[in-house]
Amino acid sequence: MSTTSAQARHRSEQLFPGARVVSLVLVWIAALIAIAPLVYMVSLAFQSDAEATGGKAVLIPSSWQWVNITRLFEAAPFGRFFLNSVLVAGLITLSHLIFAPLVGYAFAKFEFPGKNAVFVLILSTMMIPFFVRMIPLYVKFSQIGWLDTYQGLVTPFLMSAFSIFLMRQSMAGIPDSLVEAARVDGAGELRIYRSIVLPQNKPALTVLGLFTFVFQMNEFLWPLIATQSEAMRTLTIGLSSFNRESFTLWNLTAMGSLMLFVPVCALFVATQRYIVTGITMTGIK
Repeated sequence: MSTTSAQARHRSEQLFPGARVVSLVLVWIAALIAIAPLVYMVSLAFQSDAEATGGKAVLIPSSWQWVNITRLFEAAPFGRFFLNSVLVAGLITLSHLIFAPLVGYAFAKFEFPGKNAVFVLILSTMMIPFFVRMIPLYVKFSQIGWLDTYQGLVTPFLMSAFSIFLMRQSMAGIPDSLVEAARVDGAGELRIYRSIVLPQNKPALTVLGLFTFVFQMNEFLWPLIATQSEAMRTLTIGLSSFNRESFTLWNLTAMGSLMLFVPVCALFVATQRYIVTGITMTGIK
């Protein structure tokens, strides 16, 4: 197949001699368009107040204002906001990584009455917008006193149909003969799950953890209505509130946005080698 692809590519290059150059130019243009806002955000975060509010776009600050980091934490409790976001996103991600593989394994390797109907029912919940669930969740959490608490922020997202689908698709690719051989050798289901199934699904688990963490770090709507005190705000809500209260301090707002971006980017860089493999294994195109 690789030889055929190479021959097809060679023929296309003969028909269109400049196709490779044009493709590279288009890719670089797209990359520059995608990265330009990030570059400007980094530049804006380290600009002085005069440069940030001068009315002209400054790509390279005349003097890098590292003091903006200190000023940001003095202007608002961004350390608390960041801690809340990481704690909430981390707990939700941990829940998905613990329970979604278990459910996915059951759907992929076990037979029980109504399995397909239950799986379709779970998938159908993906079509229900969060706005539909938001009001009853708010009312119920208000009644039990869970508003403005960590459990109130975490509980609605402890599991998702997407996570179950991702794990089911990944584990369906494990040969049934491998699982059956382990059962014949006397291995229990927990041993099979721990020693055979999970090690072969590391890429898919990494993708699941990355997607879940990034989504929860960027979650805005539910923390907005479920938190009331400043101490319980997540980073997205803290940034929004800070922007309303100090809308002229664009450099500090950009610095706060950089706080939201850096951990997500670091996590992506650390796990990027698993992403393509994980998505390919799960059959998501």
